[in-house]
Amino acid sequence: MMRVAYLDCFAGISGDMFLGALVDLGVELPELKQELLKLGVENFDMIARKVTRKGISGVKVDVKVTGDQPHRHLDDIVNLLSNSELEDTIKQDAQEIFGMLATAEGKIHGCPPEKVHFHEVGAVDAIVDIVGTLVGLKKLGIEAVYCSPLNVGRGTVKCAHGIMPVPAPATAELLVNVPLYTAGPAIELVTPTGAVLAKYLAKEFGLLPAMTLKAVGYGAGDRETDIPNLLRIMLGERDHHIFTFSHWQQPHEHSHNHGHGQSHSHSHQ
Repeated sequence: MMRVAYLDCFAGISGDMFLGALVDLGVELPELKQELLKLGVENFDMIARKVTRKGISGVKVDVKVTGDQPHRHLDDIVNLLSNSELEDTIKQDAQEIFGMLATAEGKIHGCPPEKVHFHEVGAVDAIVDIVGTLVGLKKLGIEAVYCSPLNVGRGTVKCAHGIMPVPAPATAELLVNVPLYTAGPAIELVTPTGAVLAKYLAKEFGLLPAMTLKAVGYGAGDRETDIPNLLRIMLGERDHHIFTFSHWQQPHEHSHNHGHGQSHSHSHQ
């Protein structure tokens, strides 16, 4: 059996929504905090609480910065991860994710990735969101991630550089070759952190893959919107032997003997 997760992004995706859904699925917050302490990042805390969005219960995770944080470039984040006590696979994945972010930001701003100064993305909450998501998936034993097309929202969003169209330019760059659509409120539904996590982790984008559903978790966004502001993660198990339906689809013939000395055959398509 392969343990898989399907990201149902009907209201977009962000790093804190991803974390919230993982906590809703059973990742213990104290264990998550313990792993994140291995980063060596100080002056932050994580809080998880139950909320409802359009009557659906989910978990809202907030990262609280409790003190000053240094400005960080890509090299600073790579060194932070390299010098941490996290598992090697989590270090490598996190470094590649931040590399993708820096490449996208650099292309938009016309500078090499190593010169990108992370604003929202480089803040400690984004580091916690990304590393925490990787840790949470590991703790749940997820072997593969699948993802729906992304509802990116519409309108404009206020960023460090001013008012930007939705999806924000770096987000749009990250989502090249990813299926997108827009529905619901005129707000940003996919953040850069959410975009890069979906792009990096998803084995495929599309409809729900065949699975035996084992659990469903909901991670909440910041506010109420016209649609439930939630990321739904469907946790399941895949056994390719169970989901082989080819013998139903092939034409076959069989004979009927009705006891009157005559038999006939017909095929089923």
